[in-house]
Amino acid sequence: MNSKTAIKFSVLLLLFVLSCALSLLFGGSETMHLSDITSQDFIFWQIRFPKTITAIIAGSALAAAGLILQIIFRNPLAGPYVLGISSGASLMVALSILAGNSFHVFSDFFIGKSFIVVSAISGSFLVTLLILLISKKVNSNVILLLIGLMFSQICGAIQTALEYFSDPNSLKSFVIWGMGSLANTTNKDLLLFVPLAVLCLASLLFFIKPINALLLGQNYAQNIGINFKQSRFYLILISSVLTGLTTAFCGPIAFVGIAVPILSRMIFKTSKQQIHLLSTVLLGSTILLFADALCNSLLLQVSLPINMITTFIGAPLVIYLMFKNKHW
Repeated sequence: MNSKTAIKFSVLLLLFVLSCALSLLFGGSETMHLSDITSQDFIFWQIRFPKTITAIIAGSALAAAGLILQIIFRNPLAGPYVLGISSGASLMVALSILAGNSFHVFSDFFIGKSFIVVSAISGSFLVTLLILLISKKVNSNVILLLIGLMFSQICGAIQTALEYFSDPNSLKSFVIWGMGSLANTTNKDLLLFVPLAVLCLASLLFFIKPINALLLGQNYAQNIGINFKQSRFYLILISSVLTGLTTAFCGPIAFVGIAVPILSRMIFKTSKQQIHLLSTVLLGSTILLFADALCNSLLLQVSLPINMITTFIGAPLVIYLMFKNKHW
């Protein structure tokens, strides 16, 4: 790592620390001061603290998953949200919540958030595998992205049917969940969310060589002794688990998975994916932390949906990339 890269990472670390402080102190209806932490320990430790940790883990997970998918598909517009992976996770969660309550399908088996986590991971993994199978037959990145969007629309249509037949209380809960939120995760939930997400993120370190090789294509990877199909499968599995976990606990959060890897390439102009992996983790968590602070500070006594802020941040980056690269 050269000095220029080290300076950039130092700035990212400072922004990360600053965003953590903003999320902890301004991530609620009332502004807290450092002196208030001991006197308002319940608000800090039971509300602000788990929400901040959730933002760090969710931002890191979605950004890393987006980076992996963009490398696998060799397309900077690939991502969990654009390719319909988040929609697949949302559909399975809808089946668990709406169908379970309305038709009593899961009445004897529903076991709370654990079942939602399994459902979200299953949905994201199934959609990812379908897209991967289609990618073997389709050479155009644009067509592949359009197919991903069609998967998203199909999942959305089925989800709409479930919403139509669901009872009002379940529908309201699911609609609010679909807006994305970092505030629904408790300290107890973190005991499941954090270890699984950290384990998946840490496992990516063992795939640094395959990740760098996959960026140059299947033939290059096979020539240097990389098992292309096996590496691709495990990387897709990891990205699906990361997406499913985040969707289960936070709802579908838009644009983080696609915009953060783009931002990383704009800042660090290098082909070393280990640098981008580290930077996307820092950038993803920092952006969600800042977004959380904005959600709770733009309007008095009202917390805005996290998807609103991430869309305003991520969409301009994607539009910029599309105008910059006119040969897709």
